[in-house]
Formats: sequence, C-alpha cells, structure tokens
Amino acid sequence: MATFWTKRNEDVEDEKTVSPWSKQVANGDKNFPKRRRIKAALFDLDGTLVDTEDQYTVFWGSMARKYRPDVPRLEYLIKGTTLTQIFDTYFPDPQWQAEITEGLNQWEAEMRYDFYPGALSFLEDLKRNDVMCAVVTSSNIPKINSVRKQITHFDSLFDKVLTAEDFSASKPAPDCYLLGAKVFNADIDECVVFEDAYTGLQAGMSSGIFTFGLTTGHTREEITNKCNYVLEGFEGMSFGKLTEILDKFSF
Repeated sequence: MATFWTKRNEDVEDEKTVSPWSKQVANGDKNFPKRRRIKAALFDLDGTLVDTEDQYTVFWGSMARKYRPDVPRLEYLIKGTTLTQIFDTYFPDPQWQAEITEGLNQWEAEMRYDFYPGALSFLEDLKRNDVMCAVVTSSNIPKINSVRKQITHFDSLFDKVLTAEDFSASKPAPDCYLLGAKVFNADIDECVVFEDAYTGLQAGMSSGIFTFGLTTGHTREEITNKCNYVLEGFEGMSFGKLTEILDKFSF
C-alpha cells in the first residue's frame, strides 16, 4: 500500500481512519515529513475568522432559559455544532424548532461580522501567493447570505464557501475538510486548516490535514493537544510566516 504522503484524497476518504498528524502529536513527535507547497487554506468562520461567538452565546443563552432551563450552560455546550445537531439534542419539539429558527434568522441578519485583527490581511496575502482559500462552516446558506450582505467583498476573499448543506456528516467528522481539499484537487498535505472549537479541531485533525488552533474560544493549554500548532491570532500572519511554521514540522 502507498504511504500516507502519496495517497490521494479519494484513498483517504475510502479508509476514513488515516490521522497521522494527530497520532504523532499524541506521541510527542513533531518531525513530520517534508510537505509540498501549500495549495489551499481551509478556514472555519465563526470564532476563527469573524468575532461572533459572544453574540451567539447571548442568543442561545436566551433560548436555553426559555425552552431548556434544565440544561445548565447549554449555550456553551453547543459551540461548534450545527443547527440540526442542536435541535436533535436539545430542542426536539417541532414548535420550538420553528420559533428558534425564526428568531435565529432575525438575529443573524442583525449580527456584526467583524474580522479578527489580522485575518483580512492574512487572507489577502495568501491570495497574492496563489493559495486558494475556502470557508468551511457548520452554518447554513441563509447565515452566509447575511454575512455577504454585511461584508460585500466576502466572496472575493474566498475561492469556495462550503456550508452545512454541502456535507452530510458535520464536524467533528472530517468530511467537511476532506471535501475542502477535494474541491481544490489538492492532496491533504497541500492543505492547512484553521479552527477554534473542539469539534472543528477534531474534524481537522481527523482529516489528516495540518490543523492550526486559534485561542479565541479556548486557552492555549486547552487546545495544545487538540491541534498541530496553536495560534494566538492572525496578527503578524502571512504566507511567509505560514511557510516558516510548517517548515519547522518537516524533516
């Protein structure tokens, strides 16, 4: 059998078990094989590129108090999960779902979608260096349309936007990031993932793609063993800095 580093995406999708990055990190081994030039950067949206987590916490906190006061800290338990997962787990009543969906659509239409410091300049530098960029989010299309209305140049920053409608198995399953690599015809060692939530970090690591963890939602200590490299933020990040970091993890 070919080694991991020569496998194409379709081989990884067939096996569904390959996760060399996570195994090596768990074993304390940071000497990873030499990679090719980065072809694609795959970004989570909320809590990674845009600062929305506190706004969602307010919304879901109000929903928890109204419908599920029996579940303490529900607004924190659901971070990084899809709306379908939230409904199935905590709000199974169809009437609740209809009311929450209406409220959520209105809330997201009025939310602020501000890029974290350095995120926009990093995206622009990646594009200048011919790195394809994608948003890979558990959010749905109506939410992304709200983002587009506020950030009018949003689509010019990304070569692809993948939403919950594009994959059947959501994070923490690796499917979304494997799809991200596939749409760019890139091998997984030509890609990088940027994530903040536990479920997203697990999805990135399980895909076998080198995964950066942002400390926007968790501390460095909380995510150090859940990703390949911890970033405090995007300030100072560039294509050159990205390459420099990755070179440290190669032979």
